[in-house]
Amino acid sequence: MQFRRGEYFFTRRKFRDAENAYSAVTKLGPGSSYYELALYKLGWTFYKQELYEDALQRYMALLDYKVSTGYDFDQKHEKEDERRVADAFRAVSLSFTNLGGPDAVYEYFSKFGNRSYEDRVYSNLGEHYLEKLRYDDAAKTYKAFIDRYPFHRSAPRFSMRIVETFTKGAFPKLVLEAKREFASRYELQAEYWRHNKPEDLPEAIAYLKTNLKDLANHYHAEYQSAQDANEKLANYHEALRWYGDYLKSFPTDAESPAINYRLADLLFENKDFGKAAQQYERTAYEYPAHSQSAPAGYAAVYAYRQQLKDAGKEQQDAVKRATIASSLKFADTFPDHPQAAAVLGAAADDLYEMKDYRAAIDSAQRVVDKYPGAELPIRRSAWIVVAHGSFELAEYPQAEHAYAQVLTVTPENDESHAGFVDNLAASIYKQGELARGAKDYRAAADHFLRIRTAAPTSTIRPTAEYDAGAALIALQDWNSAAQVLEAFRSAYPKHKMHGEATKLIAQAYRESGQLSRAAGEYDRLASESEDPALRGDALLAAGDLYQQSNTSEKALDVYRRYLDEFPRPVEAAIETRFKISEIYKARHDDSLYQKELAEIVRIDAAAGPDRTSRTRTLAARSALVLAEQLYRDFVAVKLRQPFETSLKDKQQRMDATVDAMNRLVEYEIADVTAAATYYMAETYFDFSRSLKESERPTDLQPADMEKYEADLDETAFPFEEKAIKVHEKNMEMLHAGVLDEWTQKSLSRLGELMPGRYAKNEVSSGLLGGIDSYVYRQPVSQVSVPALGDAPATTPKPDQQHPAPIAMNEGGVKDASVQ
Repeated sequence: MQFRRGEYFFTRRKFRDAENAYSAVTKLGPGSSYYELALYKLGWTFYKQELYEDALQRYMALLDYKVSTGYDFDQKHEKEDERRVADAFRAVSLSFTNLGGPDAVYEYFSKFGNRSYEDRVYSNLGEHYLEKLRYDDAAKTYKAFIDRYPFHRSAPRFSMRIVETFTKGAFPKLVLEAKREFASRYELQAEYWRHNKPEDLPEAIAYLKTNLKDLANHYHAEYQSAQDANEKLANYHEALRWYGDYLKSFPTDAESPAINYRLADLLFENKDFGKAAQQYERTAYEYPAHSQSAPAGYAAVYAYRQQLKDAGKEQQDAVKRATIASSLKFADTFPDHPQAAAVLGAAADDLYEMKDYRAAIDSAQRVVDKYPGAELPIRRSAWIVVAHGSFELAEYPQAEHAYAQVLTVTPENDESHAGFVDNLAASIYKQGELARGAKDYRAAADHFLRIRTAAPTSTIRPTAEYDAGAALIALQDWNSAAQVLEAFRSAYPKHKMHGEATKLIAQAYRESGQLSRAAGEYDRLASESEDPALRGDALLAAGDLYQQSNTSEKALDVYRRYLDEFPRPVEAAIETRFKISEIYKARHDDSLYQKELAEIVRIDAAAGPDRTSRTRTLAARSALVLAEQLYRDFVAVKLRQPFETSLKDKQQRMDATVDAMNRLVEYEIADVTAAATYYMAETYFDFSRSLKESERPTDLQPADMEKYEADLDETAFPFEEKAIKVHEKNMEMLHAGVLDEWTQKSLSRLGELMPGRYAKNEVSSGLLGGIDSYVYRQPVSQVSVPALGDAPATTPKPDQQHPAPIAMNEGGVKDASVQ
């Protein structure tokens, strides 16, 4: 009955009477079937009287009652029931609106205690404001709940409604700030998620993703369009933050690769190339394969290369290594990418530049093996790396092959063509050097000669062909060496090794027995060389070889040219004259032969400090030949009638011969001294014998003739004794160790003259040691010869009627000591 009274009065706006009637029902408590409805109507009664706080008490009591009955606000109920609850919340919102909005809500629950449905109160109040287009009040209401219950399950939804409210009200700046606030509060690393589980709030998580993307994209776009540097920098850091927050919050999300890619783009646009490269690499390799994996991998390489351009000297090495690593990973991961060959080839170039030759070769070889269809410049560059790297590692056959490949794709008019020809030649040349070092001269020569066909225009070719000839010389393949070197000399007449080639050609001809041709080469060398020492040596070699090949006229010409150009050193000049004299001797041209010998003697005598033991030896032997001629001339004179005339001639020639022999001794050359001693002794012996064998006067009586014969014997005997003593000087030399034809001849002669003492197979050292060392020193020219033509018919007494046929003073020779 009371409820109906209340209804009656309420409809007639008699709110005070309605209040009393509804109050009477509520006092009956929940036991009354009208209790809930009475509370609802009582609230409106107070609201109509503008008693908002009293109205709130009744609405809250109604909601509390619903909660006490197990009412679930999130579940479906009878429409009338749902309508009443919804209307109660609307009335609450209206009441709080009249009491001051969200601040009143806070005060109410602070005063009367919290409710489990408090979030619905705030939510309905916010929605009420939003319906009235009171956007700021709606946002404040949502924010008030968040501030009061920051970790409440519904807090993210309130935060979302703030964004939506400002969006609906078209307040972009406020929308942006609301999104920033939401993203900051609910990123997955935030404090909120320590109190809640993300899987329990999928809507909030989805909104967070969208929010983070929106923020990142917004600031990225703002960065791109900003003109002010400070503004640009601020937007850059904001975009970095939100991209980063997204990736931290959702590292495995399906959209993360695309977000990561945009983050890398942002870094790249800001010229932070190193970090951009790292983010591109993360995008490419740290997610399951996606549509942007390969583009991101390529972008990473590109970013590193941009970083490399700006890197300081101290950073170059590290950046380059990072570039190479990224390039190789890209090529390994995306081998079918259109840029894979170019990236791999560039990495090979970098590795070569860093002197990591093995890795450079491996990478470059992958380019040529795996990408036969790559653009020509890429393949060519790869071959160049293989070639250069192999050369640096002394893998010369591989280098040769690679350089040949480079040349097949390098036009001849390309400025690099000549250099690669030289590189090809060098790789072959090095193979030759290795073979030569291993003493495999045949292989060395073959390699050197291959250059003429493999790289005919190479600047190395001349040297290679010369070295081929030298290798053949070492191999003693004289004919082949001569052919190769002659071809070299003909093709490269101005080459610095031209003269050396001629030397080797000469050697090859000489060793192969082609002495005349060898001589011609030495002659040529002498004509072409500007080195005096070399010219001199070459002339002498040429002369010797001409002489050995029986081309004496050419030998004489060469020797004469040598003497004209090189009168010094004296020793070489005398040696050469001696060779000339030997040629004349072989020709039996005694006049020119002796003329040369005389010149040798003269030059040696005038040589002064340039005189050597060799010049003395040659001069001594030359003087010996001249002295031998004097001896022969002396021996040729026979003592005939008129005796005085022939004797005088004989005596003069004997003096000249003895003087010559004495001068020979002064050279102190052992064999020459022995010869001089022998000839001097023989001179005395011949004079003694000549006296005995002289033609006798025809007008002497037998007695006189007998006397004459006796006198001749007496006169001849001292000369025979002198001969013996001088021969015995050679025995002293024999004892001193000089055993040659002259000491042997002296020994033989002594055997004839003193058979009892010397006619033995062996001569004891005691005998030799006992030979008198007396030396005759007076010249034999002091012999006086009487007029024999007037000898008496009868034989005079030697001491009365006739003097001895020859009155002799003692003469002798100088000491025949051994040098």
